[in-house]
Amino acid sequence: MDNSIIVDFRNVFFSYNTIPVLENINFQLYRNDFLAIIGPNGGGKTTILKLMLGLLKFDKGSITIFGKSPLEARKSIGYLPQHFTSNFDFPINVLETVLMGRLGKRGIGKRYTQKDIEICLEVLQHIGMEQFKNTEIGKLSGGQRQRVFIARALATKPKLLLLDEPVSSIDMKWEQAFYKLLHELNKEIAIILVTHDISVISMYIDKIACINRKLFYHGSKKEGMHKISEMYEYPVQIISHETSHSSSGEG
Repeated sequence: MDNSIIVDFRNVFFSYNTIPVLENINFQLYRNDFLAIIGPNGGGKTTILKLMLGLLKFDKGSITIFGKSPLEARKSIGYLPQHFTSNFDFPINVLETVLMGRLGKRGIGKRYTQKDIEICLEVLQHIGMEQFKNTEIGKLSGGQRQRVFIARALATKPKLLLLDEPVSSIDMKWEQAFYKLLHELNKEIAIILVTHDISVISMYIDKIACINRKLFYHGSKKEGMHKISEMYEYPVQIISHETSHSSSGEG
């Protein structure tokens, strides 16, 4: 396994209009890590992703992504935001939606190449959505649409995938399939998944960072389960396809 550090936060502080949001954040992400960033709403989780993307500028500290500044490294990052403002009644099909992920490589106003199309079809096949390539995005189910948006993020051929609350609007059946898909993707790229729901953590996730303005815990899931449960006074559950395991030791 490659132990190279690809994300490095060192003593990072960030505030909105002088209101502290993140204080002295330190953590590292390694190649092929699968990290869940958990914590309450308003705790700064989404802010961390935006700092990684260079969409926000930190007050103090340093952030490097693949040894570069966030802005310089942005083309190596795939991003699935929490909320989409898309009009799903707009007549755009699945392939056209995924091709939008190539804009960062191609540039606005430039025509997509055959290579762009091949990459997008390959990604759609990888997530089991190639047969819907000509289907309008508005005619898909919520779970199918989520796959398409993941495909759009993957169309950039990222080395790092950032996911913000990706299972907040899908059912449990698709949630389990979704985590399995991420597990397969994690064989090739590092993944950071943000969620405020500490009650369920996938068995596929390797590490946890618990953030509520400050970083309370960062490390392996196994070692952190009890610490996080004690902190929130709430049991954390690991889900799998067939069984679930409670941090309290109960079945």
